[in-house]
Amino acid sequence: MVIFIKTLQVILALSVLIIIHEFGHFLWARLFKIRVEKFYLFFDVGGKALARWHWGGTEFGIGWLPFGGYCKIAGMIDESLDMEQMKKEPQSWEFRTHPAWQRLLVMAGGVINNFIFAIFAYIAIMAIWGDSYIENRGNSIYVDELAYEMGFRNGDQILRFDDYEPVDFAMLQADLARRNVRKATVLRGSDTLDIYIDHARIGDVLSDPMMFDLAIPIVVDSVMADGLNAGSPLLRGDRIVAYDGHGVEFVQDSRALLADKRLQEVDASVVRGADTLGVPVRVDSSGRIGVLMQLPGIKVRHYNLLEAIPAGWREAGSSIRGYLDDLSLLARPSTGAYKSVGSFIAIGQVFPETWDWFRFLNILALLSIMLAVMNLLPIPGLDGGHILFTLYEIITGRKPGEKFLVAAQLVGMVLIFGLMILAFGNDIARLIH
Repeated sequence: MVIFIKTLQVILALSVLIIIHEFGHFLWARLFKIRVEKFYLFFDVGGKALARWHWGGTEFGIGWLPFGGYCKIAGMIDESLDMEQMKKEPQSWEFRTHPAWQRLLVMAGGVINNFIFAIFAYIAIMAIWGDSYIENRGNSIYVDELAYEMGFRNGDQILRFDDYEPVDFAMLQADLARRNVRKATVLRGSDTLDIYIDHARIGDVLSDPMMFDLAIPIVVDSVMADGLNAGSPLLRGDRIVAYDGHGVEFVQDSRALLADKRLQEVDASVVRGADTLGVPVRVDSSGRIGVLMQLPGIKVRHYNLLEAIPAGWREAGSSIRGYLDDLSLLARPSTGAYKSVGSFIAIGQVFPETWDWFRFLNILALLSIMLAVMNLLPIPGLDGGHILFTLYEIITGRKPGEKFLVAAQLVGMVLIFGLMILAFGNDIARLIH
């Protein structure tokens, strides 16, 4: 069921973003009376499609190969490399016969749409749910293998990355990667320590799904009225420090231990004030005791619709800056950040196991920004390559030749396929690992 929900979210998210992007090209082309021959979600390789229909001189359809989509514009050298059309006499309704500034807008239309969608998505999030985050100050980390190898330990409180004091706990890992951090200062027990960051591990930091989890002390908030331990003497504020003599400091420590005690009774050592008590608790078939723990408070700022507009703009701007920082790391091979490049398999791991509209819309907005920024890269075959050549034409007054554009398109396709191979290779390596 979990795989089905994740797969459904990935397919829906990618489909929405592809349609939004390609509709940007379609809209500007039709505005300038340029013929759009085909508009497809997914690829109709071999001319085969799951569905197709015609409207307004354009063939719309859903292809059978779910690796993207495309908008085929008449008189344009694109990934289809349709040279037969280019050998014919230019027509007034073709892309190549229109002014450079119009062609520039047609090429930029997809990216513009993606940015606009992300801004509106963030505005909707701010208006509906507000801006929420867990404050870093006063909270501790629970580390995975990578964080442990880098020197962090369970229960550390991260005070500073160099001279920067992190505010949002959920952004700790991103801050570590993006800010070129040399030194992390942590509070461990009563000691303040410096951890020096090995920049050769930044690629691992970018690809690690959960380097810093929130360490949750086992402090009782309430006992579930319909749980196995209803009527238990556990009280709000009690801290469980051991099960059957095995010490546990955080909720994460107790999971594996309780999983081995399913459908059994264990003796919980409970600290209440100055006393330590023994309280028997029953474990259900899922390895849980039916007790809710106290969680760090989530700070939420609510906005009305007018306030949500600038807040959404700020969030979109912050996401764009963050993704540009990530790309700058990729441009430096020494960081190993290329190891973090992933395909739709990696994207699927980002989505939650249960349907959550808040998280879905957040991920969708971020993916829209990523799609826009990636398409702006000046690589032939991407929108950025077409934009670059058109800007060259506007500045110099000279239009690149068709042979050059075809050669550039082929080079771009090789680069794009190489990037796809790298992404799939990284995903497969992570799955094997």
